[in-house]
Amino acid sequence: MLASCRICPRRCQVDRLAGQAGGCHVAGRGVYVAKAQLHHWEEPCISGRRGSGTVFFSFCNLRCVFCQNYRISQQGVGRLLTIDQLVQVFLRLQQVGAHNINLVSPTHFLPQVAIALQRARRAGLTIPVVYNTNAYEEPDALRRLEGLVDVYLPDLKYASDGPHSPARRYSRAPGYFTAATAAILEMFRQVGAPVFDADGMIRRGLIIRHLVLPGQLDETKAVLRWIRDHLPTSVYVSLMAQYIPMNQAARFPEINRGLRADEYEEALDYFDSLGLENGYRQDLGAASESFVPAFDLNLAGL
Repeated sequence: MLASCRICPRRCQVDRLAGQAGGCHVAGRGVYVAKAQLHHWEEPCISGRRGSGTVFFSFCNLRCVFCQNYRISQQGVGRLLTIDQLVQVFLRLQQVGAHNINLVSPTHFLPQVAIALQRARRAGLTIPVVYNTNAYEEPDALRRLEGLVDVYLPDLKYASDGPHSPARRYSRAPGYFTAATAAILEMFRQVGAPVFDADGMIRRGLIIRHLVLPGQLDETKAVLRWIRDHLPTSVYVSLMAQYIPMNQAARFPEINRGLRADEYEEALDYFDSLGLENGYRQDLGAASESFVPAFDLNLAGL
């Protein structure tokens, strides 16, 4: 898959094994990881009491101007690991009590992650695996993960395509909505609606995230309509209010501010009006830089 890379919708077709890098700026066989820790700031069914075993991958196939994790996604802060070292990270997180393995922005390392999960399962990994993605994915590539990923956690960011769409303007992602919705349908085919254990922790299923952007309620409403029209109401939607104008957001006056309470309330009211049944909301206090992890290259003590 890396020899002529078409892992994501950019389809760069570079030979990453020969040292070429495409839109994600990554070449070679290894993976870059900036942090692995017990993370307590995910949805309650993922973080639980002990925390989610979160693995933050470096680099990204998007270029979101407001990315909170830009130090790793765009500046590439991270440690280069072999696949076997990544396996040890997974097993270590399980050993220290993680409810699950939470793969954050893994798209551009999908082939290596698939191999690592296979090896980790053989070595004793038993907790659920969460694939936490921007949804700019290729369904054919996602099929390599079938049976390896238990929970898909895609962020459906935008609902319009076209030359002047927010997806192009803010994330440099042509055709984002078409690609992301096709990917989400493939995810749902693999894992279905959420299934929880007796403690309320998710064991399997799809949860769709959407970050409400300031001044972009039309996009939010269109995203929610698509979910209502294409998926059962049993699917969970996490409607997030944690937007902070970080990274390069100051270049775009319309999003260079926080989300107002009335905007978020309108989004929540629209969610209810569509008849969507399940989901999570955030307090506006979640919009704080204090919730951005310190990317100190600590990999669960390894």
